[in-house]
Amino acid sequence: MATILYGRLSTLEQTSDYQLAQANAAGFRIDDAVFDNGTSGVHTRLIERTEGRQLFDKLIAGDLLVVRWVDRLGRNYDDVCETIREFMRRGVVIYTVINSMTFDGATRDPVQKAVRDALIGFIAATAQALAEATKAAQRAGIEHAKRNDARAYLGRKPSFTRAQFRSVREKLEQNTPLAQIAKEAGLSRQTVYRIKNDPAACEAALADWGL
Repeated sequence: MATILYGRLSTLEQTSDYQLAQANAAGFRIDDAVFDNGTSGVHTRLIERTEGRQLFDKLIAGDLLVVRWVDRLGRNYDDVCETIREFMRRGVVIYTVINSMTFDGATRDPVQKAVRDALIGFIAATAQALAEATKAAQRAGIEHAKRNDARAYLGRKPSFTRAQFRSVREKLEQNTPLAQIAKEAGLSRQTVYRIKNDPAACEAALADWGL
């Protein structure tokens, strides 16, 4: 039985060392790790990605799969749901670092199965909604920048980086307390509120400053 971490190197914050440290802090003893560098494109299913294929080849019955959050296991609702269910069919137990959730195929009770599957579907849908909202905010920021002359006054430089912006948006979607988000991101609560209440404007400010 092995404990394998699967991560995605999607932001400056999400380095391999950072994710390993998070997993260790959550009490997991990682035997092996696979990290997706994002070069396969956002529309490629996990099983079709180079690193995803490695993960599928490694995992066998009895193994423990650790992920920061379920959105690491796919790029959209269908991909996440299919991946989790395939691993459960194999006898793999999935743990999340965030919220300490567990998914396995051990239960035979139909009601418990229904509750588990509904939870998987809800979380997968939430993950896709967050990804689409982030993309929409990014597009809005780019369009905003295009509409303004490059010589125009840019306003005050954002007090957050793009990596911090993405991290805050992700944690907001997971209903993490604002005080905790501010502390972990190294930002003021006022900045976190601003990102929460108007992500498009924050994305536009980053685009204006070329950040």
